[in-house]
Amino acid sequence: MSTSITLKQINKLAIPALISGVSEPILSLTDAAIIGNMDNNATESLAAVGIVTTFLSMLIWVLGQTRSAISSIVSQYLGADKLDAVKNLPAQAIFLITSLSLLIIAVTFPFATQIFKLYNASDVILNYSVDYYHIRVFGFPFTLFTIAVFGTFRGLQNTYHPMLIAITGATANIILDVVFVYGVEGIIPAMHIKGAAYASVIAQLIMAGLSTYYLLKKTDIPLLVKFPFNPEIKRFALMILNLFIRTIALNIALYFGTSFATKYGTNYIAAYTIAINLWFLGAFLIDGYASAGNILSGKLFGANDYKSLIELSNKLIKYGIIVGLIIGVTGGLLYFPIGNLFSNDPTVLKEFYNIFWIILAMQPLCALAFIFDGVFKGLGRMKYLRDVLLFSTLLVFIPVILWADALDYKLYGVFTAFTLWIIARGLPLIIKFRKTFKPLAQNT
Repeated sequence: MSTSITLKQINKLAIPALISGVSEPILSLTDAAIIGNMDNNATESLAAVGIVTTFLSMLIWVLGQTRSAISSIVSQYLGADKLDAVKNLPAQAIFLITSLSLLIIAVTFPFATQIFKLYNASDVILNYSVDYYHIRVFGFPFTLFTIAVFGTFRGLQNTYHPMLIAITGATANIILDVVFVYGVEGIIPAMHIKGAAYASVIAQLIMAGLSTYYLLKKTDIPLLVKFPFNPEIKRFALMILNLFIRTIALNIALYFGTSFATKYGTNYIAAYTIAINLWFLGAFLIDGYASAGNILSGKLFGANDYKSLIELSNKLIKYGIIVGLIIGVTGGLLYFPIGNLFSNDPTVLKEFYNIFWIILAMQPLCALAFIFDGVFKGLGRMKYLRDVLLFSTLLVFIPVILWADALDYKLYGVFTAFTLWIIARGLPLIIKFRKTFKPLAQNT
């Protein structure tokens, strides 16, 4: 039986997800804004934050795919009215992913210098990158724990409590950033870039604590790990493997972008840091509707309600483009004030203003790509997502950025490559979805 999907239903999930989704980029943007306005080596510190943020984003996006996998499985079982069969899955998934995060800390911590040399960091920027990472990395397990809990809530069609957690974490981070970076005279010394790292770790710890509280208080999903493994752990692991490969491809693109920007010079990597973090913010704002697509598509697919699935996709396309346009127009109206928030270095701002318009123009295209990313994750079609990312990165992004570098386009080339990459990601997903589910909707 078909169930009509209304804007109210979508927004009930999308708006809280949108607010909670910006928590991670806000952590990085807050660091960038506070650090970029320091009196002591602000440009070098900003560049270091950009490099470390790119590397940490890679780790978080690779392992944070547990959110999509848990959400997909839980929402499908909820749609099929068989939720009891997977109640022990989230705790097992959280145990596996946080254990892996501790192993990654043990491996990367002693080799931080070598890692950031791969990003072309050197001298002061390299030293700052290592200092920042050696503190910030300890928030990694707490972030992954929180992401997995968010996935459980999403599977249960609940984005409200993740929103509360994210707002609290982001607020704490902003307050702590100001206090730790600049210091409080006579009480707390100014810790500069290290202070920003401490602020982020404490904020991530607060979010993990609240995630534990709300999951145990508001749901009957346990956090105590019990064995043997749930039968769905195999499908969960396969989803994670496909998403892992997909995210590696995604982060190859980010690595190339950061590496080339660093090669062009300090002003370029500082401008790139501002630009890419604003792009991340736009992506996470759009992710509210991508999350609604993820949550509702999984439930409708589990209930075999293909007509409503097509209806959902049509509405998400429309709403996503509208949100993308709003972000682009708002950024255009605040074009110069936004830059001044993050740096007072005129050479950095010149390079930023030269390419910020490309990021704003990308937003509607990003909306379509990210929304259908979310829909396919809800459907559990991770293999196709993997193949699309491999194609768009290896056959579109890398050739374009290498060509643009050869022509000395610098940041223009970097963000042109990102734009074509987004198109190559989104278009195949829309075509595949409609070819698969339109016939099924017509036959039911």
